[in-house]
Amino acid sequence: MTSFKSDFLNVLSERGFIHQCTDAEALDTLASAGPITGYIGYDATASSLHAGHLVQIMLLYWLQKTGNKPIVLMGGGTTKVGDPTFKDTQRPLLTDEQIQSNMNGIKSVFNSFLTFGDGATDAIMVNNDDWLSGFGYIEFLRTFGTHFTINRMLTFDSVKLRLEREQPMTFLEFNYMLMQAVDFRELNSTYNCVLQMGGSDQWGNIVNGVELTRRLNQKAAFGLTTPLLTTASGAKMGKTVGGAVWLNADALSPYDYWQYWRNTEDADVGKFMRLFTDLPMDEIRRLEALQGAEINEAKKILADAATRLVHGEAAAATARDTAQKAFEQGVLSADLPTVEMSWNPDGQYDQDLRTAEAIVVAANLARSNREARDLIAGGGIRINDEKPEMPKHYRRSDVLAEHGAFKVQKGKKAIVLVKPV
Repeated sequence: MTSFKSDFLNVLSERGFIHQCTDAEALDTLASAGPITGYIGYDATASSLHAGHLVQIMLLYWLQKTGNKPIVLMGGGTTKVGDPTFKDTQRPLLTDEQIQSNMNGIKSVFNSFLTFGDGATDAIMVNNDDWLSGFGYIEFLRTFGTHFTINRMLTFDSVKLRLEREQPMTFLEFNYMLMQAVDFRELNSTYNCVLQMGGSDQWGNIVNGVELTRRLNQKAAFGLTTPLLTTASGAKMGKTVGGAVWLNADALSPYDYWQYWRNTEDADVGKFMRLFTDLPMDEIRRLEALQGAEINEAKKILADAATRLVHGEAAAATARDTAQKAFEQGVLSADLPTVEMSWNPDGQYDQDLRTAEAIVVAANLARSNREARDLIAGGGIRINDEKPEMPKHYRRSDVLAEHGAFKVQKGKKAIVLVKPV
């Protein structure tokens, strides 16, 4: 951990956010002299952000908490092109209506992390479509194209890896890095924004923006990236068997969100507390040192703190209470995740029967029937509080009467109610 003069970089360093920085010493000097303005861009490719975006959101959170001004840049313009970084194929092109709908869904999550307003350190949200779509094609090329060489652009990973895999890159995608660079220059001109932040995969794009801003505006400009984040077992952050860990409550319930953090691997507890909560560092060091069964209490505290930031204190408390009643007292509540299962005929069995593995897959506790069979054979699955004997088939009437659903439990970490329809 490096010691800095500014509170902002000291917090980021202590908590493990810093991977690369274009000129850390100069940025530290500027940040220690007074408030600075920094931004992160979010393309509107889905109607919600997910846990994989949380590291970047927490960068903006700590930027403001340490007395600086954050800008949330909505990619209404860049989404029309699609970021090719580390993608083998071009992203599907979205309509203007789809992009606007996605932005409406994304915007709400930032209210949980940032204070918006007109004050010196209040956050603002802007849309890069406001300037990108205003450029004429010839104007854009003449103003910015001369500052980028094909030779250099071919060295960036976003381009080089695609070409090495012999996957085509369209000219549309090739323009993405120019557009992102222009964003930084525009924010620097309009808001005196001096810092662009992002994940390590964005390093090439960020450097382009820093260089373009310095060249055209003759002003200070810096870039900072966070490390690539995976779990201790090497899994991609923010993914589960059931899909992405969405931040919007209408895409993933607060209970499911709480459970995601409760199921953190032991080796990740301290790291995740540093990155995804605002818990004091002394408390984090105490909790990550716990051993054996005590580490489970630390995971509950992690889940509480992470859920509180996104969904609020009440939702976090309800999620913890629901989990405690379900796993420790055997009491089921309406707050448990519930899915519907189509009770269509299997074909080879009586039409009223469904297999145990089909019910497990419907509960999103396994990706396939084969994975479900392996879990059942290993004793990791209970249906209605019993371990199924394979082969096992259930009738619609086998549901728990009081819930009208099957109670499907995976280990000691997940319970899902499956309702036949």
